[in-house]
Amino acid sequence: MAGPISLSDCNDPDFTRLDSAPVSAQLWKIMFISGMGFFTDAYDLFIIGIVMTLIKSQWHISPLEESLVASTALLSSALGALLFGRIADMLGRKRIYGFEVLVLAAGALACSFAPNILWLIGLRFLLGIGIGGDYPVSATIMSEYACKQHRGLLVSLVFSMQAAGLIVGPLFAAGLLSTGLSHDLIWRILVGAGALPPLAVYWQRRKLRETPRFLSANNLTEDESGHFVPIDQNHAANQSISFWDGFHRLVTDETMLPRLIGASGAWFLMDAAYYGNTVSSPLVLSALAGHPDLRHKALTQLFIFVVFAAPGYLAAALGMDRIGRKGIQTIGFALMAAAFSLMALIPGIATMTVPFVVLYGLSFFFTEFGPNTTTFVYPSEIFPVRVRTTAHGVAAAMGKVGGFLGVFLFPYLMRWHGLAAAESTAAVASVAGLVLTIALLPETKGKSLEELSMEEPRELRRAA
Repeated sequence: MAGPISLSDCNDPDFTRLDSAPVSAQLWKIMFISGMGFFTDAYDLFIIGIVMTLIKSQWHISPLEESLVASTALLSSALGALLFGRIADMLGRKRIYGFEVLVLAAGALACSFAPNILWLIGLRFLLGIGIGGDYPVSATIMSEYACKQHRGLLVSLVFSMQAAGLIVGPLFAAGLLSTGLSHDLIWRILVGAGALPPLAVYWQRRKLRETPRFLSANNLTEDESGHFVPIDQNHAANQSISFWDGFHRLVTDETMLPRLIGASGAWFLMDAAYYGNTVSSPLVLSALAGHPDLRHKALTQLFIFVVFAAPGYLAAALGMDRIGRKGIQTIGFALMAAAFSLMALIPGIATMTVPFVVLYGLSFFFTEFGPNTTTFVYPSEIFPVRVRTTAHGVAAAMGKVGGFLGVFLFPYLMRWHGLAAAESTAAVASVAGLVLTIALLPETKGKSLEELSMEEPRELRRAA
């Protein structure tokens, strides 16, 4: 059996050793380092629903300002995904890895000192750039290091660190709300705490070695000091050095373009439905009979995340290499549509606390065990190495644009026709995602990245 991954694997021309390697301690370490950004992603993006409830009366903000605070970070994360994703293909994964969490930490810390609503909106734009930048680089690093039989598990676990953020956020909020501290201090602590996890892994990310697949594609090796060294000066790498070149390759290739549309479109539709429900969960829970106070809403949110969302992430990770990406995404979209439809169509569902919480929770379970996880995994597998982070950045950016629209529109839909309008819109988005998945995305389980992207091993490229 192959041993743990080491720098010598860069000289494995067809990645046979890398693809057959066991899940080593080094891979688990990479998974944790990569995943901590998604812990913070979930914490920062989803805690804002509670924060907004705390500051609405204090700052007398308008519905437009409320929507912008909740959604601006999602919009700017699209920009971050595009920028960091493209640069990671141009310069290398390791050369940029770690800087995205510095941007994230700076944004979170700065938000805690915002003096008014306009400053908070602007600083959450900075926060979002860091969040978006983490998506393509972390996913691709894990995918390019992982063995093919467990790649789905490992990439899914990186993303599943969101589950911890989903749980810690409302738990921390409920604890602070029980202390008697002023609401102004509580929301600033909640927001500022988002800077701690990314800072904790910054140096570990900077010390990570470049992935063997990036080095091979560019005919490079990496010396002990971390510098890139050309393998053969007579066979220069066909590297995408222009910023726009990678995007051009994606949209002009007859194989890559349908995959890009499928991966990006499914992510857009999933996030439109998911982020609207999640970021606006305090607003959704306000529809419950009895109008629970904020602490009770936070605890209800925590219950839903612990009982439904976290097991969904775990089920997706465990099933990714057994059921397959396409199977899980198809099941997830179909059952999301069913759960959203029932919440929209059952008369008086908001007055039935237990049935409503169960349905709302099931929508979370089938989102996590489904497209919320698979849309993250897919782009890290189905594109060639030279445009892999670029393509992942495009797909993630489209997802965040969908999330922005979902979060921005959800409060208006709730005010217009309540749960019926909001949840039926989420159901329609889920059905559309199901159709795109079936029509445009391949199954990837058990296949090497080179098989999926139809790339030749390095030795064949050099012989040509």
